[in-house]
Amino acid sequence: MFFTLLLVGIALVILRFLGASRAAMGAVVVIALMFVLLVQVTLPMDNPLRRATGGSLRAWLILVIVGGGVGLYAFGVGRLKRRAKQDEPMKSDKMSDAELERYARHIVLREVGGAGQKKLRKARVLVVGAGGLGSPALMYLAGAGVGAIGVVDDDVVSASNLQRQVLFAEADIDKPKVFAAQERLKQLNPFVEVQCFNRRLGSQDAELLVAEFDLVLDGTDNFATRALVNRACVAAGKPLISGAISQWEGQLSVFDPAHGTPCYACLFPEEPAVGLAPSCAEAGVMGALPGVVGAMMAAEAIKMITGAGQVLRGEMLMYDALYSENRKVKVNKRMDCAVCGQP
Repeated sequence: MFFTLLLVGIALVILRFLGASRAAMGAVVVIALMFVLLVQVTLPMDNPLRRATGGSLRAWLILVIVGGGVGLYAFGVGRLKRRAKQDEPMKSDKMSDAELERYARHIVLREVGGAGQKKLRKARVLVVGAGGLGSPALMYLAGAGVGAIGVVDDDVVSASNLQRQVLFAEADIDKPKVFAAQERLKQLNPFVEVQCFNRRLGSQDAELLVAEFDLVLDGTDNFATRALVNRACVAAGKPLISGAISQWEGQLSVFDPAHGTPCYACLFPEEPAVGLAPSCAEAGVMGALPGVVGAMMAAEAIKMITGAGQVLRGEMLMYDALYSENRKVKVNKRMDCAVCGQP
């Protein structure tokens, strides 16, 4: 039996060297097995050819059953992979007529153009938090044609969200936010891929997840998660667009220490004291405010991807909706920063 398998193995190696197809190599294996089984069934036990091919029909049957099972499993896995590949949207460098029409107002912009739109189409952006800031940011990223958008959130839609989180509707109440967001974004733009991560970002997977994307938008509402996202972005060398809101005021900045600018920890090295930075649930928030700041976060992402204009690296933009005022302040990199500073 061993000698027969060795001969078949040698034949397969020769065929592979000659460039034979997998179908041809498979046909050789099937013919060899049929020949051996025929010998084992028809020839007497003491026949030299039967002894040379193993001398035991049972051993060959076991081999055929095991090999057939492995082959069927491999065939099934391959078929599933092919089907999944067929289901994936094929993205060539050439945009379809429908895409050209959809993104026409971008393409006519001198700073974006067709080249910039293709960059958006190939970009991968991770949005952490699908709430007040994430909601408008996600809508404008999808509308802009960002090719792959990741959404991380472990919360469900509640009635109190609908006052400002315009991504969701009454029918979405009690649904996980990431899945409700995916459904809405696909309705908005079927050309984008939306990847859902229905969980709270943890220290074990944050860096690995961030590394899969080109840039990150952080719209979360607690310091611990913001600090975690910042550390992951610094470790992975990814730029971070961070926004925050409370009552009537919002702020945003781009933290990109890989390009010599500060990280989030340079500005906020320690968690604020209790009561100093209350959440929206505690302090309230004007409904349109997250729409303004979230849209500006999306605008910064679009500029970074396309290379248009100047982004908020090393600066923080602050918006006061109550008095309709904007102002920018410079943010300096701290050499002794525990996250991005020199060791």
